[in-house]
Amino acid sequence: MLDAASIMAQAEERAGIADGDAGVADNLVRLIADIGANFPVSAAGERRIAATLLMDATNRLECLKWLRDYPEIAAEPIEAPVFLMGLPRSGTTYFQYLFDRDPRFRLVRTWESSMPSPPPGFAPASIENRRAAWRAMQKARPHFDGFEALHLYDEDGSDECHAFLQQSWGAAGLHNLYRVPGYFDWLLDGLDLTQTYRIHKRQLQCLQWRGARKPWALKYPNHVLAMNEILEVYPDARFVMTHRDPAQVVASIAKMTWNLRGLCSAAPVDRHEVGRDMLHFIDRHVDRIMAFDAGPHGSRVIHVDYYALAADPVAEMRGIHAGLGIDTPDAVANAVAHWHASNPKNARGRNDYALEQYGLDADTVRARFADYAGRFSIPTEHDGLARAQASA
Repeated sequence: MLDAASIMAQAEERAGIADGDAGVADNLVRLIADIGANFPVSAAGERRIAATLLMDATNRLECLKWLRDYPEIAAEPIEAPVFLMGLPRSGTTYFQYLFDRDPRFRLVRTWESSMPSPPPGFAPASIENRRAAWRAMQKARPHFDGFEALHLYDEDGSDECHAFLQQSWGAAGLHNLYRVPGYFDWLLDGLDLTQTYRIHKRQLQCLQWRGARKPWALKYPNHVLAMNEILEVYPDARFVMTHRDPAQVVASIAKMTWNLRGLCSAAPVDRHEVGRDMLHFIDRHVDRIMAFDAGPHGSRVIHVDYYALAADPVAEMRGIHAGLGIDTPDAVANAVAHWHASNPKNARGRNDYALEQYGLDADTVRARFADYAGRFSIPTEHDGLARAQASA
């Protein structure tokens, strides 16, 4: 049985420090309660969830201990970070890999997200051991068929911010891993997301300490849910947002969620239930995007057409760089073009899905998000791909 008090006690013992983040342990209590109420977990799934929650808590406390022992870490500047975001399944991972061709930016590495301590600048000799540990962890971790086609994930590639937000259990993606509808809504309406991003920043400071200082490029689709809170923690943050047909987005995130939940569920996962959950999930993302766009900081977002990005990433990256106030060196343009050519669509397998599998209708979904699509001139998937092909 999942038990928040036991998990926190183990994390404190492992890290060698008491939890000093007020209220964060309460997030874990609430998350576990919603898992118990809405997600039938298998025995193997329970072990996997417990291990993940313990890792989250331990990583947070270890970072807290580094700041206790080396107070100068708290003064480490995280300057003008670029937050790469968009609706889930709108090309943000592809976008992240394009940013990773640019040595002017610092991205989170895959091994850093799950094993951020010790700070690599303090213990560079530990890096290769952590890479090896990450490889071993990936071999042991259960995957579903077609995972590689759904999500780019490389041994030493760039990773998203999910793990750092999950340290305080403020990551919206928890609802994709486990069915926690009440927790997801509470995360948006009751959880202190400003604290979540302070913990996120603290982790970046630890990673950057005693290393090269570069602007961070920080990808997580669900950053769109917390742009106001991000600005409280990172006042000079810059935002880049991808846009894709919301009907395609809902279908794709439903497929991923159905597969992810199946890894821990004791019962067959109901596709139609997943469809309803993900329609609401995307609805809340769109509400936050539209509200921020209409607010005082809406002009701070650089908007990117998913279809144009996939068709001509070099041209789109030039426009994005201009929006960020930087140039596009030839070496960066060439690296982006080379990576694009080396990673064609479906190179890692086809990713087929349909809304109807999840009890949803494309016309109904598009009607629900018509204001969003109209505001950002988002075509249907068919029209977007056709337009991109014609311009290629």
